[in-house]
This record gives sequence, structure tokens and C-alpha cells, in this order.
Amino acid sequence: MAKEFLSQRGVPFVEKDVSRDPTAAQEMVRRSGQRGVPVIVVDDQVIVGFNRPLLEQALSRLRLELGVTVADAAKLRRKYGLSVGEGALVGSVKPGSLAAQAGLQAGDVIVEIAGMPIRTAQDVTDALARLQSARQIELAWVRGTQTLRGVARR
Repeated sequence: MAKEFLSQRGVPFVEKDVSRDPTAAQEMVRRSGQRGVPVIVVDDQVIVGFNRPLLEQALSRLRLELGVTVADAAKLRRKYGLSVGEGALVGSVKPGSLAAQAGLQAGDVIVEIAGMPIRTAQDVTDALARLQSARQIELAWVRGTQTLRGVARR
């Protein structure tokens, strides 16, 4: 039921079969103090058994993370020779993140998230806060002089 619940909501998860994986079994007991399954960990919160209300509450607190470090492009335009006057300059991209999935790279300048214009690094945070329940996020960014688009799916 837990797998179905998470799948229906588009929540990515890692399944570990504790009956076949002794390391996973040890981790489960260490984290939960329990031997019963399922044990679900959401952002370091341990939920033993399929407790739908507790699971929904834990999932609602998850923050949408793009997986990038950003700075105001306007402040760094001259230093980095950027072709755009505003946006969020990407400093790094976490491997496997939504940003990496969409195709962002260090040095890109994010100019739009889900149709919302991005003028500063704070705009990225604000846009993501409005998109907490989004299943996919459309992004636009500038790389050199070319505007690119990509989609990240949760």
C-alpha cells in the first residue's frame, strides 16, 4: 500500500527488501527500533507502518529543491561576461537533482521557472515555494547567448 500511495503522488522512493538485504535490515532496526515493515523515512522522519495521515503530513513538509546554488546575475554580469542582465546565475548543480534532470549546468542563468520570470536568486526560492505540489517544473535558462528550456519531473 505504501508503494502504491507514493507512486500515485509521484513521490520518488527507494525500496529496500530487508528479507534479502541484511544491511538494509540493520539500518531499518537502527533507525526505527522496529523489525516490522514498512518503515518509511521522509526527510529523516521515521514512519513505522503505513500510517497515511502521518505520511501525508511528512510529505507536505518537504521543500521543493532544485539542486542548484545561485546568485544574482545582474551583480556578476561584468565579472563573468554574461549576455543577460538579470536572472539567477547557477554556481553548481547537484548530481541527480531536478536541475540536473532538466539539463542545467554551472554558468547557466535561470530566467524562468514555470512561466514565472526569474530576475534574482531570491526569485528562484519564491517560485519554488509556490510550486510545492507540482509534479513537473518547466525551466528556461540562458547558456552563452542561447535560451534553452527543460523539464524536471518529481
